[in-house]
Amino acid sequence: MKVILKEDVKNMGTMGQILDVSDGYARNFLVPRGLAIEANVKNIKSLEHAKRIIQEKAKKIMNEASDLSNKIGDLKLVIKAKSGEEGKLFGAVTAMDIADSLKNAGIGIEIDKKKILLDEPIKRLGTYSVGLKVHSEVTAQVNVEVVAEEA
Repeated sequence: MKVILKEDVKNMGTMGQILDVSDGYARNFLVPRGLAIEANVKNIKSLEHAKRIIQEKAKKIMNEASDLSNKIGDLKLVIKAKSGEEGKLFGAVTAMDIADSLKNAGIGIEIDKKKILLDEPIKRLGTYSVGLKVHSEVTAQVNVEVVAEEA
């Protein structure tokens, strides 16, 4: 019997895959537990339609992420921080500070601090290139300039 898997089944296959299994295994295990449906013409067409819709949504999301990445690439953030002699900061500029600065930049970009790829907090004045994970496959670089706060 041919079945379409509705979920990933260990040692069997992945969701959306069409498999040929024994009749008893399909009727007694896969179908009753909602792990698979019979692969008839109607179900195969609905699966293909669902795959097309998912691919279109994924393509649209990817394009939006790419546009956002281009927007962020042109951006230069200026963060003011208190500093001492030789350009050392009192404290540090963290991912949270960069996220707040992005939010307040006035172009409507709001990125979670967990998606800011900062190896360690910035502890000196200067210009840094910081990575932002916009999408699972798209990263952007933003220039962050840390300047001394006027007293």
